[in-house]
Amino acid sequence: MRIKAIITSIMLCFSGIAFSQDIKPLGIALEGYEYPYPVSYISLNIQGEALKMAYMDVKPEKPNGKTIMLMHGKNFCGAYWGQTAKDLSKAGFRVVIPDQIGFGKSSKPKDIQYTFQLLAQNTKALLDSIGVKKTSVLGHSMGGMIATRFTLMYPESVDKFILENPIGLEDWKLKVPYVDVEQWYKQELKKTSAGIKKYMLESYYDGKWKPEYDKWVKILAGWTLSPEYPTIAWNSALTYDMIFTQPVVYEFPNIKAPTLLIIGQRDRTALGKNLVSEEVRKTMGNYPELGRTTQKSIPNSKLVEIDNIGHLPHIEAYDRFITPLLKFLQN
Repeated sequence: MRIKAIITSIMLCFSGIAFSQDIKPLGIALEGYEYPYPVSYISLNIQGEALKMAYMDVKPEKPNGKTIMLMHGKNFCGAYWGQTAKDLSKAGFRVVIPDQIGFGKSSKPKDIQYTFQLLAQNTKALLDSIGVKKTSVLGHSMGGMIATRFTLMYPESVDKFILENPIGLEDWKLKVPYVDVEQWYKQELKKTSAGIKKYMLESYYDGKWKPEYDKWVKILAGWTLSPEYPTIAWNSALTYDMIFTQPVVYEFPNIKAPTLLIIGQRDRTALGKNLVSEEVRKTMGNYPELGRTTQKSIPNSKLVEIDNIGHLPHIEAYDRFITPLLKFLQN
């Protein structure tokens, strides 16, 4: 295991030099980065700040009368749903893809209190503004926690509920010492392109990197070169605190909508692994076990396990992701 880690570090060192030279600075709202579909905005006034929430609204050529909303993870934005939106739209679904406040092309507040309830409320305001009364909801990673909170707060608005390798299937507070916002902020300020790629390689892809994954690193790395990066980093620190202190795992039995869990079995993502002992670390982020436990917790739920795939099935094994998703939505 140690030899594998050393080899991985050497490979990252050499590849990281060329990779970092290819990183271009990006604006605070991802100015300079083009999304796969036109981006629109709604205006929100939150805790005294005038903010804009970005979203894509992909309308099908032959509508089937149904809508699905795709929720992004913490280290991502709505852009990574491009292929998913294309195929869902082709199948007749209207596809709504928000960038949550603090993420992607949406505003980065100077200082607000983040809660999953707030993000769910913002998302409901977006749907209301475009006339969507009922939708299926799909959440990946942190988006799974937002999607869960949205489904609990607005059950009458949710047709079907899908979780793709969500975080929050366990309560990290029970094992990980508390890290305050200032500590998260200092950690975010230290990020580099090489460090971001190393984290994704080890946490998301289990050492199995492909060149097409580079574009998702370049977004975060481009932000580190922005003169406004301190504001971006502060928002990231605030949302880490939200994730750590606001678990949703205890409320899964209250979900009413038909539910599908799509779980890559190689995933071991967990918040705060670097803060605990090796013995404790081994008990965290066990997605095969977490997926089965969650499926038993949520009434009327189904589980699809994708072998040998990590945290991002819709990026790493797209066909094995989209097939069960379409089947669930169309039944």
